[in-house]
Amino acid sequence: MKDIFGTLFGLKPSQIKRLENLRRRRVPPQTIISNELCLDLCALSMEIGRQIGLLIERNGKIAQVLAGEVDRIVIPDLKEYRLAPDRLRGIRCVHTHLTDIPLNRDDLTDLALLRLDLMAVVTMSDAGLPTTIHWAHILPGGEELKPYRVMEPISPHHTDIGFLDLVQALETELARKKIKIVGASGSEQALLVSIFTGSRKNALDSLDELTELARTADIGIIDTVVQQRKKANPRFLIGSGKLEELSIMALNKGVTLLIFDQELNPSQIRSITDQLEIKVIDRTQLILDIFASHAQTREGKLQVELAQLKYILPRLVTKDTALSRLTGGIGGRGPGETRLEINRRRARERILRLEKEVIKVQKNRGQQRSRRSKRGLPIISIIGYTNAGKSTLLNQLTQSRIRAENKLFATLDPSSRRLRFPRDIEVIITDTVGFIRDLPKELMVAFKATLEELESADLLLHVIDVSNPRHQNQIRTVETILDELQLNTIPTIRVLNKIDRIKQENHDDLARRLDGIAVSALNRSSLKSLSQKMETQVSHLFPKFRSR
Repeated sequence: MKDIFGTLFGLKPSQIKRLENLRRRRVPPQTIISNELCLDLCALSMEIGRQIGLLIERNGKIAQVLAGEVDRIVIPDLKEYRLAPDRLRGIRCVHTHLTDIPLNRDDLTDLALLRLDLMAVVTMSDAGLPTTIHWAHILPGGEELKPYRVMEPISPHHTDIGFLDLVQALETELARKKIKIVGASGSEQALLVSIFTGSRKNALDSLDELTELARTADIGIIDTVVQQRKKANPRFLIGSGKLEELSIMALNKGVTLLIFDQELNPSQIRSITDQLEIKVIDRTQLILDIFASHAQTREGKLQVELAQLKYILPRLVTKDTALSRLTGGIGGRGPGETRLEINRRRARERILRLEKEVIKVQKNRGQQRSRRSKRGLPIISIIGYTNAGKSTLLNQLTQSRIRAENKLFATLDPSSRRLRFPRDIEVIITDTVGFIRDLPKELMVAFKATLEELESADLLLHVIDVSNPRHQNQIRTVETILDELQLNTIPTIRVLNKIDRIKQENHDDLARRLDGIAVSALNRSSLKSLSQKMETQVSHLFPKFRSR
């Protein structure tokens, strides 16, 4: 009974016994199916009035017998059989059709989605004798939504097709295709997916930002998919038909990672990963992954790990493909508990320890702020959207060498430097982590200690990348976060950065419209007006400096 997958209701004990006996047969490795087995399979299928299928391993062993319905057969979970972009499943499916109907859409979809070695259908006569074998195999480099080849039908008496040689040739071509796609970097190859119900322009802008995030994480982008829906599918976010297309597209293009621009809830992650054979993450998890790779200080690593664990905890399931890009260290098996229960318990215990550590960090930061306050030094904090040029500006103002890259979230750990103005006014200027739209709430909570630095700021420099076509939306995002943090009352200077990428005749209009000072953080000579404005503001805020 355990060797048969499907419903056995209505079958006689003798018929069930014959189904079990099929499991003990073997198939010559180079053939689709032996003639004798084909005869027995069709005779029993006609007798019980149902489709019968066999899952056959490459060595000819029958792994499972499938008992279907009159017009269909269901293939069970095959996750125990390895799968990779350059490998097939290692198992083929051969099943009967009670009529003279060849391979149908479901057969070909299963072939592509499950990445089977081969799919074959045996049609039969009214007397239950096999007439024709219709078969198909995966086609590397085939059409995007038709990554298979339907072969010429063959006779049940001539089933030696050189099966093992065919599979080896197909996997060699898949491996060659993978090398061509991935190249020397060996990085993940992703398909970006966005589902929207509102403005298409906003969806495309968000997808552009997701592309930048993926580039920051050293992920290759194979393609992007955008779908407009009246209402998001509560189970898959996208429609089930579209999910099927994505799966075929991903397998055909050598995709190893699916990234959704929208946040997936725990049940959606489970539902999607149950349908797909590749890793699935969302925008939040990608940002967490970037933070994990960029955090340098102990404080930053603590806060990132805390954010990751709070994200993981409600999503901990027995299946781990959706969480494989996050930090490890959670697992193991013990007496009296399942692996899942241990994972959850250890995650909760670790969260409690990390929260205590973060409280210590907050106390230390509070003490540092108190010492700075006693010295009476004004504090200027640089804020802005990620990759706006904050670190580069700090380097130019203070002649420092803080890490600055053309990537999102290159700076996670705050850096402070002293700056002296010409009138002998000294201030402390601080770089902070960049903001981003829909910043994960886990990060907002975890980075509270870092963002508290802004509470002691006397002046904010809001750096804006005016060369970015989405800079107006980015301004709104930063100001919204400042409102949420109740920091909107701190005096702020808008710094319109990367002005060298804008036409000269537009500089004055841009500065007037955005009420800011145009600079290029790469050019120190362009910062003169900004330095004067900062000095004036500090003098106004601190009367002791006015007479100097």
